[in-house]
Amino acid sequence: MPARKKARTTQKRSKKADDKRVYLVHADQLFYEKWRNNDATVLRGKVEFEHAGARLLCDSANFFEESNSFAAFGNVRMYQGDTLSLVSDYGYYDGNDQLMQALQNVVLKHRGTTLYTDSLYYDRLWNMGYYQEGGKMVDKTTTLVSDWGEYHTDTKMAIFYYDVNMRDKNFTLTTDSLYYDTNLKLAHIVGPSDIVSGKSHIYSELGYYNTQTEQGELMQRSVLDNEGRKLTGDSLWYDGKTGVNEAFGNIVYTDTVNKNLLTGNYGYYDEHTGYAMCTDSARVVDFSQRDSLFMHADTFKVFTYNKETDSVYRVIHAYNKVRAHRIDLQAVCDSLVYDQKDSCLVLYKDPIVWNQNQQLLGEEIHVYMKDSVVDYAHVVNQAFSIEDLHEKDVFNQVSSHEMFAFFEKGDIHEAQAKDNVLVVYYPEDDADSSFVGMVSMETSLLRMFMEQRKLQRIWAPKSSGIMYPMTQIPPAKRYLEGFAWFDYVRPLSKDDIFVWRGKKPGTELKVQKRRQTSAQRASRTPPRPVATNKTDANEEATSIQP
Repeated sequence: MPARKKARTTQKRSKKADDKRVYLVHADQLFYEKWRNNDATVLRGKVEFEHAGARLLCDSANFFEESNSFAAFGNVRMYQGDTLSLVSDYGYYDGNDQLMQALQNVVLKHRGTTLYTDSLYYDRLWNMGYYQEGGKMVDKTTTLVSDWGEYHTDTKMAIFYYDVNMRDKNFTLTTDSLYYDTNLKLAHIVGPSDIVSGKSHIYSELGYYNTQTEQGELMQRSVLDNEGRKLTGDSLWYDGKTGVNEAFGNIVYTDTVNKNLLTGNYGYYDEHTGYAMCTDSARVVDFSQRDSLFMHADTFKVFTYNKETDSVYRVIHAYNKVRAHRIDLQAVCDSLVYDQKDSCLVLYKDPIVWNQNQQLLGEEIHVYMKDSVVDYAHVVNQAFSIEDLHEKDVFNQVSSHEMFAFFEKGDIHEAQAKDNVLVVYYPEDDADSSFVGMVSMETSLLRMFMEQRKLQRIWAPKSSGIMYPMTQIPPAKRYLEGFAWFDYVRPLSKDDIFVWRGKKPGTELKVQKRRQTSAQRASRTPPRPVATNKTDANEEATSIQP
């Protein structure tokens, strides 16, 4: 045994061995030459020793009776009861310290755990084996490799340092520090670690993973990354068998593929069904466009359909008290649903949408997307559009049964109002942009054409109405029935989405029951507005220029 390593091992040990002698049980040959063999008794052929409940066997040995130790050569074996065996090509055993050093092709077996190395110290007093020059431990389906390690046979606890690699049937873990309880099959991460499982990558500096139950708990802002989708939380819970993942505390989910971000204090995801949920200060940020959209709700839920097929799609639910803010767009409602299959976003229960100085509301607002940008919007029942003209008591207003808005490159280029259309409109003088009067009109259809977010022209078929000079407008005509400017409800910033402000009592929209035909109930096809081409020249119509 090298003197340096022996001195290092002995210095660290404080537990004392009983003064028991090493007994020679059998040897085919025995001879003694004091000067030739350094005062050792030479033993050959089926050599067997016994010491403190352990049997030690080898092909040959040099027995140092005075120091109560021996060096063993060839097919060295040590058995302790029927639970522990240690084999190697060479061994040195110190009976006083009950310390065995095994070299070359070392294999330690203990209750289903096997340790392979080329240099191992086994301390019988502390029931511990350790290596310092590389080793491998195999435990059923788990394999651990490291530069330095130790294994405690009494507690079945293993400790590994430096270039640690843990492989299981479902994952690979690399770290510099790892504790592993072979009895509980529990791995304890205590330093910077990387876990790879399929397409998922986890980074953690503190956590636990059970290789038998495939359950793990990771702490200290651990990160789960899966093909551009990254989840970070104060703590993460993972169940490999059920596919359930949970995140707790300051969670951040970033999807660089679809360019959106989700934050909150609790998150849940089922890998098998694709169901996800986030709550407690939940927020969604969509950064797919030039300006990011920030949205808050009490709870977000995601449902995945046709998960294992090429036609997979998701439906996202947000409720309650939904608030959204973008520089050019703000919205509030009680709940919303986004269906990826139809690329349709539906706002329910008192929805309001603001764009610049315009406010739009109705019983439901449907927004249809195309290539990740708004294609057109549909306001269903009790539709009401208001434009603030930034003068006292001056608002352009349109109310109707339903409305449509068409977009090009994110801007409205045409809007339509259908059925029971009521209009209050203030035309402007082209010369000085002053108001020339107020138009009060009733019609069945109204089309409004915009350029650069400004109204250029409105069109309607034959209609009834009147234009009042600005100084002769009757007070009762200034506002349509149901008019309300909800500026106090509007989200003012990305942080203001967390502050819920409801409508004042009495201004809530009362839902009107609508009757549908059987064909309408059976169809999922969204309603389409009238054609957006220019008006037929033969149709009698009213056209008003601003």
